[in-house]
Amino acid sequence: MTTELDAAITRAFREESGQVIATLIRVTGDWDLAEECLQEAFALALRTWPRDGVPAKPGAWLTTAARNRATDRIRREAVGAAKLREAAELNVPAEPDWDESGVHDDRLRLIFTCCHPALPLEGQVALALRTLAGLTTAEIARAFLVSEATMSQRLVRVKRKIRTAGIPYRVPPADLLPERTAAVLGMLYLLFNEGYSASAGTDLLRPDLSAEAIRLARILASLMPGEPEVLGLLALLLLHDARRATRVDAQGTLVSLEDQDRGGWNTAEIAEGTELLETALRHGVAGQYQIQAAIAACHATAARASDTDWAQIAALYGELLRFVPSPVVELNRAVAVAMAEGPEAGLELVDKLTADGALPGYHLLPATRADLLRRLDRLEEAAGAYREALALAGTDAERAYLSGKLAEIS
Repeated sequence: MTTELDAAITRAFREESGQVIATLIRVTGDWDLAEECLQEAFALALRTWPRDGVPAKPGAWLTTAARNRATDRIRREAVGAAKLREAAELNVPAEPDWDESGVHDDRLRLIFTCCHPALPLEGQVALALRTLAGLTTAEIARAFLVSEATMSQRLVRVKRKIRTAGIPYRVPPADLLPERTAAVLGMLYLLFNEGYSASAGTDLLRPDLSAEAIRLARILASLMPGEPEVLGLLALLLLHDARRATRVDAQGTLVSLEDQDRGGWNTAEIAEGTELLETALRHGVAGQYQIQAAIAACHATAARASDTDWAQIAALYGELLRFVPSPVVELNRAVAVAMAEGPEAGLELVDKLTADGALPGYHLLPATRADLLRRLDRLEEAAGAYREALALAGTDAERAYLSGKLAEIS
């Protein structure tokens, strides 16, 4: 297989698989069948595209191929006229029968379907990430800071419950959407994060995932303009995405926030994100995404790194802990405290997290500790912490950055 063809198939899988599987689930109502037929469609692409060339519309080609596989499977397993009619209906390219929810995007419908209140919250989000975004079980496990085996078991249990409880591919009416909103927002947040800072692989950035999260967040904001957390999430994604182009250098190495070229930040996204945040805050109902967006705004609106209001950021992280009592938030707060009050104050908080055994396997904990030790001129300890972080880092970009910091003090 040529490099160009290999790249085309990889791109098709990343960009089209979520839409294809969402369509298959809608027309078949069978989650497992949809996933299996998608894999068969890609296997067929691997056999035929080298011979026939990449189709002009890879997504449409894959949808047709997967749909044909589903039709064949149902026909083979058909028992009675009802199953035969079901198979025949798959070949009718009818427009979706949209319900009163107003959600006309197949991917967003799939997210709302995954986020059924009868399912556990983490299971809802994990299933949406696996089915919609095509994230691997390992990537989802890293997002939730659990083992791959644990996440695999969760996904199996969720799909089993969907099957046994007969949960349909359907979103509720518009007035009932809010009961699923928290899980939907969580899924979009983690989808964006995987695109903004990949958990593993060669590249730190996966712009296709970030762009899709923003697209879906925009649709959600148009459906629910009175929900401040929906607006807060969209603001947060835009304010982060505004810095994307400056997060790695020409060699693909991570660039720290303080060293980024602020002239390369997307001012349109910053302006839109800031306006959305202000609109959300006017509702007077605080939430985790609005607070995170406020933190991102502190960074995005500082003309120079030295202008950053770290005391305000530390206070905001303290407020965020009320909504998200997570060791990751505590670590971020420690960084802000270090910048506002000095590295010793931050190191005390980081050492407490380390002593408590928080965040095992999370490379940013030893990486943060290394940076604070370096700033305190405790170089031997800093080198050890950098080596620990290097062993845990998941992407080449992060490893290159940490290796450079280690070389500076060695």
